[in-house]
Amino acid sequence: MNSPTSALSPTNNLLAQLQQIGLKTIPAHLDDFLARATKAHWSPRQLLEQLVQEETQERSRRSLERRLRRSGIKKFKPMVDFDWSWPTKVDRDVIERALTLDFLREARNLVLVGPNGLGKTMIAKNICYLAVLAGSSVLFRTAAAIVEDLRHEMFEGRRRKLRGYGKVELLCIDEIAYLSFDDKAADILYEVINRRYESKPVIVTTNRAFKEWNQVFPNATCIATLLDRLLHHADVTSLEGESYRMRESQRETTARRKKTHETPG
Repeated sequence: MNSPTSALSPTNNLLAQLQQIGLKTIPAHLDDFLARATKAHWSPRQLLEQLVQEETQERSRRSLERRLRRSGIKKFKPMVDFDWSWPTKVDRDVIERALTLDFLREARNLVLVGPNGLGKTMIAKNICYLAVLAGSSVLFRTAAAIVEDLRHEMFEGRRRKLRGYGKVELLCIDEIAYLSFDDKAADILYEVINRRYESKPVIVTTNRAFKEWNQVFPNATCIATLLDRLLHHADVTSLEGESYRMRESQRETTARRKKTHETPG
């Protein structure tokens, strides 16, 4: 009686062996790969080179997908859609320099300050995305999400998660000061920022001037120290103007009214 292995056809046996050594792309398209090799008269060396190239490309693609998924960046508009003329104040040089990712090597923080609807989160997400493309580990989280993630953890659990926030190569804390927090929230954010102090960069977006953070974190005693750590090695840039989203909403409303008036009764 034949064993299960001996009952396999040569092609199926090769397929199983390729999968066993960890290949993904070639086993999924083995017949097509062999047909291309035969048609092009690849030498054994050319065949191996093509196999390695296709497997490497697929592994790079899967790695990028995993890092993007873990980053939490999700959907965003590319910088090509950013209207530089809309804010009444924007330091384009600082933002474009950040998009080169030089601040990663320098472990400098980037703080974007300004009212809602001017593109702070959009800019931050674009920088994070470029960092992922460059091979860096990235976490994009709102301040509220970080606080919620750490607030109810016991000592060991919090320490383990803080190591994660400290270890990632780029951390973006979005929407600090958008909501009112208690003093525990301020302590948590301080721990996160302190873990990265002078070692790894942080991007922060906020709609409140730093002098107003005591109002956002009432009774917190660590605000001055938190800001000291955050701003010590940082590029701080302010955006001013009216909400871009509000402008878009007004345009859509005007367009709908115009269409309604033009429609025959």
